Amino acid sequence: MQSTEMKAFVLDALDTLFNRRDYEAAARAWSPDYIQHAAFVPPGRDALFALVRKLPEGSRYEAGLAVIEGEHVMIHGRYTMPSRPVMISVDIFQIEDGQLAEHWDVLQKEVDPMKSASGMRMFG
Repeated sequence: MQSTEMKAFVLDALDTLFNRRDYEAAARAWSPDYIQHAAFVPPGRDALFALVRKLPEGSRYEAGLAVIEGEHVMIHGRYTMPSRPVMISVDIFQIEDGQLAEHWDVLQKEVDPMKSASGMRMFG
């Protein structure tokens, strides 16, 4: 896969799972042997899909900057869920055999620019 194809593939996979909630299509993007390094998500594709199924109606994922290095794609994003703090993320995916094979993330609560020492937005 070329860099532009890898970026489009990851962005589409995230939209498919988190925004469209199309689990059948998402299963084609995520490897059955998916390895999850996140602190709050149990290992495996099925555990990730179960977590997304439990998210409140109206939950959304927004993608920002994408960086590609070899077989890794890193996305700066925002997870918005009703009645929960907005989370800013850096999600790192490893692609193997045309599927998302492994994932790492860094998450933090979004801070209002008026309450931030820099006065700047954290996303966008």
